Amino acid sequence: MNRPAVLVTGGATRIGAAIVRRFAAAGWHVVIHYRSSAAAADALAAQLPSAETLCFDLADDDAAVAAVAGLAARCPEWRCLVNSASVFDYDGVTGLDPATNREAMQINALAPARLAQAFIAHTASTPGVRSVIHVTDMKIENTNPDFFSYTMSKHALAATIGMLAKGNPDSGVRVYGLAPGAVLASHDQREEETEISHRLNLLQRKTGADEIADAALFLSGGALASGQSLFIDSGQHLMDQPRDVIWLAREQAEGTPA
Repeated sequence: MNRPAVLVTGGATRIGAAIVRRFAAAGWHVVIHYRSSAAAADALAAQLPSAETLCFDLADDDAAVAAVAGLAARCPEWRCLVNSASVFDYDGVTGLDPATNREAMQINALAPARLAQAFIAHTASTPGVRSVIHVTDMKIENTNPDFFSYTMSKHALAATIGMLAKGNPDSGVRVYGLAPGAVLASHDQREEETEISHRLNLLQRKTGADEIADAALFLSGGALASGQSLFIDSGQHLMDQPRDVIWLAREQAEGTPA
């Protein structure tokens, strides 16, 4: 296989699938990770010129690391890891739910950090620039009290970007953050709420999943210094929003306080 390869966790659906399609269009071999979305992963892979699927559960980070080692052994052109998979469940600042917190910290922070470490270690003989891209969230700059455990986990993931970059200066791997804002419908949003929430940013425009995918492809080329992050959110991270845009949009749609 002469194509460069990329592994996208959570690549079967939503933003992960957009990233997969963008890399495939640019000539990459894409490895689509999934846990339970086998049908979606297979259908997506069938549409692409060079793709495969890979199943593992990020709740079992030992198994995930083993899957990375196996992929590196059979895919010598593996050049990019995109940690896109995430869980997004609600708990609040006055009542952290321990089960929600444990799952968020495991899936959103611990597992991707270990995958990054394994990628760096197992692709050490791959020539040229390689990259790890952590998909974080604009909430790491524009924090509000909602989705407490989710936000906590994304802050933890963001903290690993600089540490991995500084700890591996001679590895040939550049470590980046990619922080989206409101892009797709989420949680329990209705269509009219989604339309409002996606424009609650400085430019008052909808940021598309294709923009996130374009940014991921750009980062894969290693043009930025390791440790940097890109915010693709039409300026949302520069705002000070008191609640998640789900509730701010609901307030506007219903004319009631969020």
